[in-house]
Amino acid sequence: MSGFYINWSGELVAFFAFAVIMIVGAVLMLTLTKVVHMVVSLAAVFLGLGGMFVVLEAEFVAFVQVLIYAGAITILMIFGIMMTHHQAVQHEPARPVHEIVSAVASILLFGILFYAIRTTEFEPSAPPLQAGVDNAMEIGKQLYTQHVIPFELVSVLLTVAFIGAIVIAKKEAE
Repeated sequence: MSGFYINWSGELVAFFAFAVIMIVGAVLMLTLTKVVHMVVSLAAVFLGLGGMFVVLEAEFVAFVQVLIYAGAITILMIFGIMMTHHQAVQHEPARPVHEIVSAVASILLFGILFYAIRTTEFEPSAPPLQAGVDNAMEIGKQLYTQHVIPFELVSVLLTVAFIGAIVIAKKEAE
């Protein structure tokens, strides 16, 4: 194959390791039948995504990813699963034709995306970060100077959603 050379570095190996963790977790989440196992697989995807952010030198986003999604959301889902009643659901019979068409479509989509990524010339959109720059400080500066109104609107929206969830839960309890 001409023009296909990979320079194996630590970042590339870490990228592939986290990619494998995320893909295996996503496939397991879709194929497992027990809901708790599905949530654990989803947590693996979240942790792999946090690792990807570390590889991209976005430590703050990685920290938030692991803390919020892999921690809080996963625990919230497990509590929700354990506190609700589940009834047996009948499974549909396997459809081998649909599975074959889905597999072929997935492989074609992978091939198209792989070709598009390998042939596209990406231009750098921002100057690279210098060593020693604190990402969290830069995010904080941007958040509280240029983006303070959207930040406050999101906090109000989350508060309203939280109150709405409490009202809905209280009506179901009655």
